[in-house]
Amino acid sequence: MTEVRFRRPTEGDYLAMVRVIDDWWGGRDMQWLLPRLWLQHFSSSSWLAESRDGGLAGFLVGFLSQDRADTAYCRLIATNPNMRRQGLARDLYEHFFADARAAGRSRVVAITWPGNRASIAFHRSLGFEVDAGPGTQNLYGTPAYPGYDFDSEDRTVLTKVL
Repeated sequence: MTEVRFRRPTEGDYLAMVRVIDDWWGGRDMQWLLPRLWLQHFSSSSWLAESRDGGLAGFLVGFLSQDRADTAYCRLIATNPNMRRQGLARDLYEHFFADARAAGRSRVVAITWPGNRASIAFHRSLGFEVDAGPGTQNLYGTPAYPGYDFDSEDRTVLTKVL
């Protein structure tokens, strides 16, 4: 995308990001996914996209796993709904994939709610595969782990081999 600029987020970006996250996820309560600590400790492995006018266009918050030397993990990715279907999320991921490769990682893992068909389709279009291993069940039409988070939140696990 030529109309956006990519850079590392800083703690100073926190309020702008947290103010839009619920709206960008269709009004769902998602602020809890982005506590300030992510920008205090993981900004060097995350990306922010700004529009030409300096407005927030999107962001990806991720990290390189300390316990799994082959893995990078995308905590969340969000794009301004008015800028979707223009390749912005793909570009954010490509920046993250490049970071992961440079750090010697061979795979990227992400999770999503199994009912979020758009997210699953998007991740699959990037080459992510849905984990259908032991413990998964068909939830909302896709393999997922029931009670994956908080013993009540179902999640589909997606993995991309780099």
